[in-house]
Amino acid sequence: MSLPMPRGFEKPYAAFLFDMDGTILNSIHAAERAWSDWARRHGLDVAEFLPKMHGSRGIDTITRLNLPGVDPEHEAKLVTEAEIADVSDVVPIPGAAAFLSSLPPDRWAIVTSSPLRLAHRRLEAAGLPRPKFMVTAEDVKVGKPDPQCYILGAERLGVSPRDCLVFEDVAAGILAGEAAGADVMVVTATHHQKMETPHPTFASYDEISIRISGDRGMLIVPNAA
Repeated sequence: MSLPMPRGFEKPYAAFLFDMDGTILNSIHAAERAWSDWARRHGLDVAEFLPKMHGSRGIDTITRLNLPGVDPEHEAKLVTEAEIADVSDVVPIPGAAAFLSSLPPDRWAIVTSSPLRLAHRRLEAAGLPRPKFMVTAEDVKVGKPDPQCYILGAERLGVSPRDCLVFEDVAAGILAGEAAGADVMVVTATHHQKMETPHPTFASYDEISIRISGDRGMLIVPNAA
């Protein structure tokens, strides 16, 4: 764990912006089952393909492949339906439910590459609260690592991205948060290998709490070991 916070990072935030998959819930097995089936149908090397699909919108993942005769929008919808049907082992990241419930409802949002229906399905499966504000795949023209999604998330909360803390788990999302001008924390709960990052990291929300400052800013407080 990289907490306590590095110097210059101990500041109150107006709002928190959370990625969803891998950040507040673990849907890796379900997502990889659906995408593995799709990749095999299109003759792709599954082991080589899977690392490239995490953190991006399905339509962007498929478009980047530039497969002949493949309609990315249609194929992305097929994958989404498969993912909606398979949430049997979607679970919350440790401590996420309690941490999210401790936040003022109007001070946080989910900013996910998942379509809205899939986001709702996975949140329900993981037993996590549905936020007052969300940005999903349908809300942006270009997905992560483009910062559009995090800029929109801050806008919906009525704050500047520079006053937000982004919680992310993969490179595409981290780049999006950085490009939006927000600070970033990296959740490593689903990582199998150590990620090299200049940002603070933690593996469980049980490791942190929030404190509301006098001006209603939210401070991250490391819990005692």
